[in-house]
Amino acid sequence: MSQRTERRGIHVDQSELLCKKGCGYYGNAAWQGLCSKCWREEYQRARQKQIQDDWALAEKLQREEEAAYASIQGAQSTPPQAQPGQASLGPFSKFEEKKTNEKMRKVTTVKKFFSPSSRTAPKKGSSESVERVMDQVEKYIMTRLYKSVFCPETTDDEKKDLATQNRIRALHWVTIEMLCVSMEEEIPEVSDNVVKAITDVIEMDSKRVPRDKLACITRCSKHIFSAIKITKNEPASADDFLPALIYIVLKANPPRLQSNIQYITRFCNPSRLMTGEDGYYFTNLCCAVAFIEKLDAQSLNLSPEEFERYMSGQASPRRNDSEGGWPQTAQALGGTTTTTNHVLTELHHNLELLSGLSSRQEKLMEAAQSLQSDLVSWQENVQHEVQGILEKYPLEIRPPAASAIDADNVENDRLPPPLTPQVFAG
Repeated sequence: MSQRTERRGIHVDQSELLCKKGCGYYGNAAWQGLCSKCWREEYQRARQKQIQDDWALAEKLQREEEAAYASIQGAQSTPPQAQPGQASLGPFSKFEEKKTNEKMRKVTTVKKFFSPSSRTAPKKGSSESVERVMDQVEKYIMTRLYKSVFCPETTDDEKKDLATQNRIRALHWVTIEMLCVSMEEEIPEVSDNVVKAITDVIEMDSKRVPRDKLACITRCSKHIFSAIKITKNEPASADDFLPALIYIVLKANPPRLQSNIQYITRFCNPSRLMTGEDGYYFTNLCCAVAFIEKLDAQSLNLSPEEFERYMSGQASPRRNDSEGGWPQTAQALGGTTTTTNHVLTELHHNLELLSGLSSRQEKLMEAAQSLQSDLVSWQENVQHEVQGILEKYPLEIRPPAASAIDADNVENDRLPPPLTPQVFAG
């Protein structure tokens, strides 16, 4: 009877996450399903083909221009005077040849620099050291250049961010049952892991280094696996992980999600995105975002009419606890009695919550009044103690004794007598 029992869930085969070239590395939607290695090879191959086509077109245009110039010179001059005209083309041809050689030299230098064969192979046992050095260099460079390379004006990352954010806001009605997520948020441990996963995926935007952003995705994914394991009492599978990740992204609505994904794709160490758990979790996040962008009625096992009503806000799905599935209309349940009982149950539950809040408020007011009375009594006790000390030891202010200027001089007896004025008769 329940629609939930008929749902097939969101299933992504492991092979769909790998590179389309079959190299064994994880692919990425930003690279058309290829890994960074295959994408770079395809890009270089297409770039070389484009360069060859451009050179062929340039040579063709040059030949046509030379032919046109020669025909004009031949039409305007006599055959004996054709030799100086041909001689005048010599310096121009040498200049073009020099310019062509210079371009070829630059292209060859760049190709040799980026070709794997031109790089010195690391010695055995030094791969970890190379990875550490690359991580430190990546941290220093990307921290200094973050404001310039994150969501640059030359790209449409900001436009994609707004589109994804509005899309997730429009899908706020999607419930955990619609995605067949194997998590019970009523369990405290599961709820804590869900909150931590949401916090980690939101925290990704505050990091500057691609490796740190990737670490936030990894921590978020591990919290999701922990929540599923606690709910099912068994290790989670890949089929359980992706729907849960989609639910976390919908619930968190991370800021600048597309810009962060593109930033990691462009500047993170390619080896981290092709292999390991970091690459696996990042690939699943890209799949989750792609699923949210293409989510429709069929994806949620809804009719097109229901999906449009939910998207427009005309209706809102509610969880049917009695059947553990989808909400149904009163006619489908056989009348208005079930709907009324459901409303009364919610009303009773809300009244219980209000009564609990009222009792907590009364306890809080009693504690505040007790604290106020304690403060008043403490002030009175302090004043009483100070008054008792003053009465027991009264303060006497004695006037200072008058003394001569040199009263404290103990050697007055040794001083000579004062001088007396002498009068002289005039």
